[in-house]
Amino acid sequence: MTFTELIPDQHHYKGNFGGRAFPLWRTSDAKVSNIKPALLTHLTKAYGTRVSPEELMAYIAAVLAHPAFTARFQKDLVRPGLRVPLTADAALFAKATALGREVVWLHTYGERFADPKAGRPFSAPRLPKDKAPFIPKDGAIPGAPEPLPDDMHYDAAKRRLHIGRGHIDNVPPQVWAYEVSGMNVLRQWFSYRKRDRSRPIIGDRRKPSPLGDIQPDHWPYEYTSDLLDLLHVLGWLVALEPRQAGLLDAILAGRLWDHAALTAAGALAIADAAANGEVENPPR
Repeated sequence: MTFTELIPDQHHYKGNFGGRAFPLWRTSDAKVSNIKPALLTHLTKAYGTRVSPEELMAYIAAVLAHPAFTARFQKDLVRPGLRVPLTADAALFAKATALGREVVWLHTYGERFADPKAGRPFSAPRLPKDKAPFIPKDGAIPGAPEPLPDDMHYDAAKRRLHIGRGHIDNVPPQVWAYEVSGMNVLRQWFSYRKRDRSRPIIGDRRKPSPLGDIQPDHWPYEYTSDLLDLLHVLGWLVALEPRQAGLLDAILAGRLWDHAALTAAGALAIADAAANGEVENPPR
């Protein structure tokens, strides 16, 4: 699962289809959410503190957006649709929302859930200096008149990411291997910026648009900046994974809200406003 502050297009998720997008808000003023009001009301009463749409989104990010969730529920994930283990423990819910805000902040490059007091500034995330990727003096990725590079590979012994004739140091192997739904993020990122971006045409798929041939003739500085931003985000997400895995274990070991209990409590009911036609489509 990934999060974005942008409207995802067809190429956002895997480069060939858009996946399922679930907007948090249904109106441009961010006053009507896609989460059933009855559920938020029920959780607010159960936990003894107000549960906002943002907090439930953050909870989902903490619990689902990491490899341990995928590994644990691999057989269930064969069927479309995500099932969220919802804790009945108020303390665990609060812990998850705090962690989830950090996850969403990272996924959105600091555009959402920023909180300088909590160490999440309104800017691209940055790892501590000792854990941060960096470009040594001899590692600058050449720009003009050098052409765009076509090769990117990783040296695990040196923890070094090579891009053409340049390189970036202090890149952990987990960052190089980072995947979303089987897609390697760094390789996918580079595939849209290398010199040869052609892809084999399989079956009856139509030929790519000639617009795809329009690209820089050299490696721009912005590409290096974007790549460093990505490496910082992936490095931070990797560092959060053990905490997310431990949190998932604690949630599953405790009491959960199941579908029957939520239904009996009226937490899954459609909002009155939607039923009365005040909202065009009922929340899902």
